[in-house]
Amino acid sequence: MTGLELSRLYYTKVGRPMLEEKFPEYLPRLAAGLVGEGSECFGFDDGISRDHDFGAGFCIWLCKEDYDEIGEKMQQAYEALPKEFMGFPARNTSRRGGGRVGVFEISAFYRQFVGSRQPPESMLRWLYLPEHKIATAVNGEIFEDNLGQFTAIRNIYKNYYPEDVRIKKIAARASSMAQSGQYNYSRCMRRGDVVAASMAQAEFVKSAISMIYLLNRRYSPYYKWQFYGLNRLKNGFDCSFVLSDAVNMLRELVCTPDQSSAWQPPYPDGWNPYVNKYDKKVVLIEKICAEVTDELKNQNLTSGSEDFLEAHTWRIMGHIKDDELKACHVTEG
Repeated sequence: MTGLELSRLYYTKVGRPMLEEKFPEYLPRLAAGLVGEGSECFGFDDGISRDHDFGAGFCIWLCKEDYDEIGEKMQQAYEALPKEFMGFPARNTSRRGGGRVGVFEISAFYRQFVGSRQPPESMLRWLYLPEHKIATAVNGEIFEDNLGQFTAIRNIYKNYYPEDVRIKKIAARASSMAQSGQYNYSRCMRRGDVVAASMAQAEFVKSAISMIYLLNRRYSPYYKWQFYGLNRLKNGFDCSFVLSDAVNMLRELVCTPDQSSAWQPPYPDGWNPYVNKYDKKVVLIEKICAEVTDELKNQNLTSGSEDFLEAHTWRIMGHIKDDELKACHVTEG
């Protein structure tokens, strides 16, 4: 049983009956569900996840007026709920995992993830919101929301970035992928600096994963779940998911062993120090960039036949309409 399933059952069988008994007049005004930090809120939890911050629990969200009036008393009633359910303990909380379930005031709940303005008041504010925080604010499941206030804010973010913000981030990722993967990885390998090359590869992988999320209009979660999340999307039933092959190639890139021998003399015929096709990692990096470029063209964000992603960044930037975002450096975002 996943944590989200356990949470839903705990609310249905234990939580809601308590609310019906003790706070019936507030039921038409509250929202309940499980949203926020923790792998179970994304549906990513497994047996390994159960060593901390796992167990029966849920969230209750109240408007400020109701929270000020009844929040403390409702929290006390929540804490008095059974400490075991269906053979599972109530949520076991680590030092860093406190405050993830219980009773919350709606605006305070969102403020911890996306700030005090709902929605952000400018394109620049949207641009600099930590993406994994937005992903955290819209994950999980709402079991009920009778007032609709919590869901109304949630839907603003679930509708994804304003298009100009998405485009600006795509331009930044294209620049990073070009610099880290297509340019700096090879330069570091030519110098024999395998540590720097590994760091360039890691930056390329990070940027490429982010790019795939952006091109699929999905928020990227916290770093340790990013690739797992892509695999879930790729292997799901969403036929609109793009760049599945690039996801597979990223894994192959990470699993490919050191390629130092491809950078040592004697050099074979056709050896190119800038695009060394005898280095399997270089080949994969170029293929991933080609896949991304094709999808950028599919989304009408670029044109041209250049292999180097950096050449496409200014064409991508040219699609931005907002003056503040246009004025940003290409790498911002």
